[in-house]
Amino acid sequence: MQQLLRAAIYGRVSSEQQAGERTIASQITALEQRVSADGLDLATLLRFVDDGYSGATLVRPGLERLRDLAAAGGLDRVYVHSPDRLTRHYAYQVLLVDELRRAGVEIVFLNRPIGVSAEDDLLLQVQGMVAEYERAKILERSRRGKRHAALAGSMSVFSNAPYGYRYVGKQVGGGVARLEIVEEQA
Repeated sequence: MQQLLRAAIYGRVSSEQQAGERTIASQITALEQRVSADGLDLATLLRFVDDGYSGATLVRPGLERLRDLAAAGGLDRVYVHSPDRLTRHYAYQVLLVDELRRAGVEIVFLNRPIGVSAEDDLLLQVQGMVAEYERAKILERSRRGKRHAALAGSMSVFSNAPYGYRYVGKQVGGGVARLEIVEEQA
């Protein structure tokens, strides 16, 4: 008799904007389809999602629950869309893959298999380094763009208005974003 595998999925998007736009839905759908195609059932409690959490940290609620369950022997296989969804920090990728493997958990990335050969492991490592580099470049470009916009007088670079002010967006402000004083707080 074949043993039933306890399969889980892990999905992540990093920005609040992505979370708000529900971009994680396509990732979760692809994972669920792969689990189904592999002939496995996916329990609701085995869906670990970090919606709006950076891949540069290990402190993520879904990831922490996944790691705890794996360490307790509650998983056989975890499906992740790609290595950069697991983490965008190379050292963390090595740590997580090793930790899950030591717990007896098989990791399935949708974009390619891992651990079949030395070349597969090398490709996984290279992808981890590229993901870390890509994250650093995204942060640098974003910082540079926000700085340029702020120096040009754009108010849209602020995520929240400072105390005593209210942010007025372009659509409400006639095409120009600005701050207005809130008299009760000023």
